Amino acid sequence: MSFDRYGSDVLGGTPAPTHHRARPVSRPQPAERGLVVEEVQTGWVGAVVRVEKSGGMHVVVLEDRAGRTRTFPLGPGFWVDGAPVELTPPVTSRAPAAPTRTASGSRAVVGQRARVARGSRIWVEGKHDAELVEKVWGDDLRVEGVVVEPLHGVDDLAAALADFGPTPQRRVGVLVDHLVPGSKERRIADEALRRSPAGTVLVLGHPYVDVWQAVKPARIGLERWPVIERGTEWKRGILRELGWPAQTAEDVGRAWQRILGTVRTYADLEPSLLGRVEELIDFVTAP
Repeated sequence: MSFDRYGSDVLGGTPAPTHHRARPVSRPQPAERGLVVEEVQTGWVGAVVRVEKSGGMHVVVLEDRAGRTRTFPLGPGFWVDGAPVELTPPVTSRAPAAPTRTASGSRAVVGQRARVARGSRIWVEGKHDAELVEKVWGDDLRVEGVVVEPLHGVDDLAAALADFGPTPQRRVGVLVDHLVPGSKERRIADEALRRSPAGTVLVLGHPYVDVWQAVKPARIGLERWPVIERGTEWKRGILRELGWPAQTAEDVGRAWQRILGTVRTYADLEPSLLGRVEELIDFVTAP
């Protein structure tokens, strides 16, 4: 029996192979400006001009050698150097510009490490005062190596200064709330200054009952801070006027964080506080 190795129909073509070569997989390719690509459906070849958003989708604009441009949806369907790619948005590696000014308005010193703390100190009445000073002047203070410490009240200011032992090389600047003529705070400050070596202590203050009032009222939607009746705890009275929770110390703390969060730069504070803090910084950093 003879065997026809070509089959019965030599013109019938080559039998279909039993397997197919795997289709190439597109690799992600950022659509960087200047990249030359081919759009496979139209055969358009051009360099990437830009990627933009149009009609709710990202598109890529390609420019051919003649300067003509066409726009295609970003994604698969392109070739680069003979290989399929899926165009993706370009990688943006530009770092945000460093701020040129600190929150206090001073020129920012980029890349400088915090200075080792000086012996001199700035004292403020309480935690909220310290947090506000840090929020606005923190960058400046770190550059100068100045530490801010809360006193938790000024009633014992003279004793605290005696314990610290200020000298011309270890000066103390003190920021006091409600430092106005005839006030208890004024009498305490004067007594502390009398007991300290001349030129080693500077006590300055603002006219407000509490440092909260040094934040411009517009920052929390007020025309002016409410007036609280004498005998009422000031902070809780303020919170009741604002309609905020005022029952516990935690309520007061949360309210302060809410107020502090509205402070962005020195422009959000009253000038009567700004000048005093700047004077204290100059005093403790003077050679």
